[in-house]
Amino acid sequence: MNSFLQDSVFFGVFISIVTYEIGALIKKKWNVAIFNPLLISIALIMIFLLVFDVEYETYEYGAKYLSYFLTPATVALAVPLYEQLEPLKKNWKAIMAGILAGALTSAVCVLVMSILFRLTHEQYVTLLPKSITTAIGMGLSEELGGIVAITVAVIVVTGIVGNMFAEGICRLFRITDPVAKGIGIGSASHAMGTAKAMEMGEIEGAMSSLSIAVSGLLTVIISILFSHIY
Repeated sequence: MNSFLQDSVFFGVFISIVTYEIGALIKKKWNVAIFNPLLISIALIMIFLLVFDVEYETYEYGAKYLSYFLTPATVALAVPLYEQLEPLKKNWKAIMAGILAGALTSAVCVLVMSILFRLTHEQYVTLLPKSITTAIGMGLSEELGGIVAITVAVIVVTGIVGNMFAEGICRLFRITDPVAKGIGIGSASHAMGTAKAMEMGEIEGAMSSLSIAVSGLLTVIISILFSHIY
């Protein structure tokens, strides 16, 4: 099986797209938060690799081509932001303060949990980029001496959790302002959260898109500073 898949350059792409579409159909049919398409896709791919005894490297050999679209997809999030320039101009101070608060909160939480669970420095810096997009998080983790593979997994989990529970959390804490929703979601759960923010509204999506870029840059600076604390 491994040798067959190695000869099929795009099989990894094929299985990734098929499993995601299955997840999307399940989500559309039942519309339950836990049925996140990305989460279902990950689970199905894991089952496939285990059942057919396929090595991850073999799957990744083809699936890696999907990652090439990650950076342009992130850049494309500037489009809804451009369409909502007026709310940005009116609320720029609050927006910047919110994004900074989100980035700092993420770093402080990782620091506190690392102390409580007595994580090593390597594990600590691995978790610092958890709330930023994979494109930035991978490079930051490598630069800080973290474990890149675990960083990617943590970023994905953070995004899925944000996508699943963002709307419910906003209702729970009675957050009704669309700008506040977008900033909170984007700062906490990057692109996956932004996908949910876009479903909630245009302003939410635009503000969340802005948060991805700005919080990514701030997290790089904050993570470098925090890496010397623990």
